[in-house]
Amino acid sequence: MKETVAVLGASSKPDRYSHKAMLLLQQNGHTPIPVHPKEKSILDRKVFSDLSELDVQVDTVTIYVRPELLRKQLDDLINLHPHRVIMNPGTEDEGVATELTNRGIAVVQACTLVMLNTGQFES
Repeated sequence: MKETVAVLGASSKPDRYSHKAMLLLQQNGHTPIPVHPKEKSILDRKVFSDLSELDVQVDTVTIYVRPELLRKQLDDLINLHPHRVIMNPGTEDEGVATELTNRGIAVVQACTLVMLNTGQFES
């Protein structure tokens, strides 16, 4: 199943993992939605400044922000009701993971790029 994926911390810089994830999600037929407070457009897609602006059902949120920034967006993340959240290396936060799990949101601590390249992304 192809998914709608919010990329929290998306970047327009091609060397960033979040940019590579956007590209690979798109190439694999998924619909990436970039979320970043300062970017305007990434890969010809409108960038949303935060999760609260999203008005579509999101299947997965893949995280590319530091844990302290993630904690500030926990309520918006919960209100989005994604099926799962992927905490990429360096973004992990046990408190956030526990809170999401308690709310029925699956949490995966893994690399989105590796998951896509090895066929493990589809949930």
